This record gives sequence, structure tokens and C-alpha cells, in this order.
Amino acid sequence: MNEKDNTKRTRKTTSPETPQKRRYYKKKPAEKSAAVLPTEKTAAGTVKTKEIRRTPVKIIPLGGLHEIGKNMTVFECSNDMFILDCGLAFPDADMPGVDIVIPDFTYVERNRDKLRGIVITHGHEDHIGGLAYFLKKINVPVYGTRLTLGLVDGKLKEHGLSGKVQLNVIEPKKTVKMGCMAVEFIKVNHSIPDAVGMAIHTPAGIIVHTGDFKVDYTPIDGKTIDLARFGELGNRGVLALMADSTNAERPGYTHTERTVGESFDKLFKDAEGRRIIIATFSSNIHRVQQIINCACLYGRKVAVFGRSMINVINTAIELGYLDVPSGIIIDIEAMNRYPDEEIVLITTGSQGEPMSALTRMAMNDHKKVNITPMDFIIISATPIPGNEKYVTRVVNELMKSGAEVVYEAMYEVHVSGHACQEELKLMLALTKPKFFIPVHGEYKHLKKHAGLALQMGIPAENIIIGENGNVIETDGASMKIVSQVPAGRVLVDGLGVGDVGSIVLRDRKHLAQDGLIIIVIGIERSTNEVVAGPDIVSRGFVYVRESEELIVEAKHILTETLNNCSAAELKEWNTLKGKMRDALSDYIYQKTKRSPMILPIIMET
Repeated sequence: MNEKDNTKRTRKTTSPETPQKRRYYKKKPAEKSAAVLPTEKTAAGTVKTKEIRRTPVKIIPLGGLHEIGKNMTVFECSNDMFILDCGLAFPDADMPGVDIVIPDFTYVERNRDKLRGIVITHGHEDHIGGLAYFLKKINVPVYGTRLTLGLVDGKLKEHGLSGKVQLNVIEPKKTVKMGCMAVEFIKVNHSIPDAVGMAIHTPAGIIVHTGDFKVDYTPIDGKTIDLARFGELGNRGVLALMADSTNAERPGYTHTERTVGESFDKLFKDAEGRRIIIATFSSNIHRVQQIINCACLYGRKVAVFGRSMINVINTAIELGYLDVPSGIIIDIEAMNRYPDEEIVLITTGSQGEPMSALTRMAMNDHKKVNITPMDFIIISATPIPGNEKYVTRVVNELMKSGAEVVYEAMYEVHVSGHACQEELKLMLALTKPKFFIPVHGEYKHLKKHAGLALQMGIPAENIIIGENGNVIETDGASMKIVSQVPAGRVLVDGLGVGDVGSIVLRDRKHLAQDGLIIIVIGIERSTNEVVAGPDIVSRGFVYVRESEELIVEAKHILTETLNNCSAAELKEWNTLKGKMRDALSDYIYQKTKRSPMILPIIMET
């Protein structure tokens, strides 16, 4: 009995040495862990672990998909909601007279009681440009980094909202509570300082939104993207990744911003004895810093042109994001006191915008600057798709004035602020998301980015190429588009917001294409007789003095139409206007194959 007792005691207390005993010790934890997870039988009869479903989270893009700009995304969970970015887009050729385009805020306005705040990734117009218009409707706290909120405050001043909105400065690695969700700020590199991505901690899981980003190991400010944090989140488990798709078509890596500084150094040497004019994006503070560094090195003074450029540079200097030695930047009025070879002009207009400073210089319409053969001009930007013809026109006009112009790929005078394919793959590899939603780009960009995700092993059914207004819902186990909310474009024309719609745009296009004809007649109301006219006024259709025969015949047709109208029809002015419009329209089209807008006006005498 004693021997048996000793044997039992030894088996319990000694570590396993034989293979049989090792199997015994390994088996226990596996049996225990399997027992606590819910399971279900598959069609094949095998047992698999059920995925735990959690409180659903909705992701609702209101802008930024199938387009460049107008970025705005709503995150909603239970009775809590927050907005990520609120940007604008610039009008295209189909929007004559429109100044900017902003997202449709209808859905958020309907759910304003749920809204906890707005978080901003960085200070570019396509991410902050719509903010002031939104805050006029719903005043909620805004969270962003220091430079971003400095630029936001400048926008708010323009709209009379400065001091009325709660602006909260958040440093990278810090977290903001948004009801049942929390937003963590993560440092990224972009073409503007203080850009961040977001890790959104929700009951369903972690959703990572990169914002606009690239991977720059040698940034101008020395602050590299926090790849380690993205990797940590990937190890914890990322439910979904929403990543910038702007450069998804470009292979390789995006060059560091420092390559532009090296190009500037060579070009400043080439421009010896001439005035240097550099056009770039006003928000590219790192680019401006490198221009200032070169100006110091070569003994030149810097003058700044363009309202947006002046505003951004002043904000950056005030907040310490630009290091400008005393006396380097001079006032525009003092520029003529220095010889041309001692001057560098930094200006807006790199996209050929019609009213920008560089365009006015090119057209000899600038009050302070006349382009001469002694000018060396650098356009430090790549044309945004659709702007190529504007940039080409400006380059042609500058060259006609005798200036030397460096633009696009002639030298490395511009690098993108967006990640190329290898950087996008790196982000996918670090975060290892279960689901993937490409954002920020036209459809071709989103589709290309989705293809990269497939290459990285994400199943096709876990990739969602959404549209603005889609309600994408996830409970941690699945993700799908469940419904649609209003998500169009709101056009801003002057002080009018939303008062220009499809009908107004249609009329503007009609007027631009074929012009306008106004028919004026006078009717005596008591006798119901035509006492004046018909007279015809043409605007944008034909020059009346050179088309007298056409106008005379048109008046004759209108007179016949009026003579053939009954007394009842002369009393019904809407019917009368329709008859005159139809008769004149048929005649004009027959003679000219054009369809001008025809506007009858009846004056009561």
C-alpha cells in the first residue's frame, strides 16, 4: 500500500518527462479554453467557434468617396455620434459661378442630439473647409492638433464664429471620449505638419482611420509617423481599416520632402542674378520652410503673395511651426527697395486658379508684380486632376513674357503628401484588419486600393467600396451596407449656401451655351389690347446690329402670334407667354440650330 501511495504522489508532484505524460499536461488547458467559447456544428458536421456579436457601430461617409475632397465621415454607436473631418471640394466645369462645394449635413442635423463632437485629422481645405458652415448650424466641440485648430480658428474668424466654438487641442497619443466610443490621435506624415490618423475604440472593436498620410522617415520637422502604434493596434486586433487611397495607383514609395529642398538648392544656384518666384500650396508649411532656408543661404529676402498664403504663414509663425530669421520676410510694399536678384516671391496659384496671384501675374493683371525675362519661376506642385489646362495656360503666358519656368517633372520640385502602393501595403501589414474600407479618392483609386488589400490576404467579402451616404454597420463579426442616408453636395455661391441647385445650374449652363432672348410686350388691361411691342433684347445669342434681318423676322412672327390669340388667351398671361416662346423658339432653331433661353415679359399699362 505504501509503495502504491508513493507512486501516486510522485505522479502528481513531479514534472512530466515521458512523452505520454507531456501529452497529459498539454491536453488540460486546451480542453478548458474550448469549453468556454460558444460553438456550432457546420454542414460537414465539424465544430467551429462562434464569433461574438457586440453592440453595432455605424460608419456613414458623407463625403470623400468617389471624389477628391469634401471629406466627412460620421461614426455612430447607440445614442452617441461624432464626425471625423468636415471638408470642402472645389467646383468643376459643370458648376458655373459656384465658389465651393460642401457636404450635405441633413442626416447629422436630424440626429443632432446624439452628436458629441468633431475630430479633425489635419488642416487642409478638403478636411476643414466645410467646418464653419456646419458650426453655424450645430455648435459642438472641435478636437484637433495645435496647428490644425490654428487654421480652423482663422476660418471661424472669416465667418464671425471666433471665440464662439470650443476648440480643444489634442496631442498625438492622447484620447478623446465620445460617449461610448473613444478617439485616439496617432501621428502621421503628410504635406502639412500636425497631421494625425485616428484609432476609434468602439464596443464592436477598433477602427483605424489613417487620414491623409505617407511614410516619411526624414520629415522636415523630425517627427516621423508612429508606425509602432499602428503595429500595436494590429497585434491587439483591428476590426476595420479605413485608409487614404489618393495615390493607390502609384507603385513604390512617396519621396521624402527633403528631396524638394535639394532641388531648390540647385535651382537657386541656377537663378543667380534673377528674381525667383515660387508657387506652391499655401498649406505646405514644410515646403515654405525649405524656401526660407534657401533664401537665407543665398542672401535673399522673401515676400509673400496671396491671401491664403499670408494667413497660413502668419499662423505657422505665431504657433512656432515656421522658423523664420528676423528680417528675412519683408512687406510687399518694401519689395521694390531691393534689386531683383535679392528677392524670392512665394505665391499662391500653383493650380492655375483664375483669381490667384500667379495667374494675375501671368496675365499682366497684378498690381505689384510684372513678369520679365529676368524672372525664374518654379511651380512647386503637380496639377490636381482637372486643373491641367489651367496650369498649362499659366505656364504658356509666363513663358511669353520671357521668364524661365520650372514645372511638374522637370526637376523634383514637388513630392506628394499621400502614400503610394508600398506604404499602403505597409499600413495593411501593420494593422492586420479584419475588414477594409478604402477612402479618400475617386472610384478608380478605391478599386485599386481594394486590389492591394486582396493581395495582402484580406478576403474579397471583407472589403467594402462604399459610396457617400452608405450606412456601413458592423457588430464585430460582420460588416455590411444596411441602408442609405441623404448625402449629396451643397453648393456655396457668394453668401448663399444651398440656394443654387440642379435647376439653377441647368439654367446657367443653358445661358452659357446659347444665350438669352427677352421678349417685351405691353398690354392695356382694361381693353385687353397689345399697345407696345413686341420688342426683342438679345444677350449672348447674337449681336442685334449685325443680325437685323433675323430680329425683324422674329418680331414679325411674334406679332402674328399675338394677332392670332383670342381675347381669352390675351387675358391668360401664362398661356400667352408659352405661345410666344414656342413660336420664337421654332423659328430661331430653324434659322440658327441654336436654342437660346427665351424669357417673355408682359407689362401691364
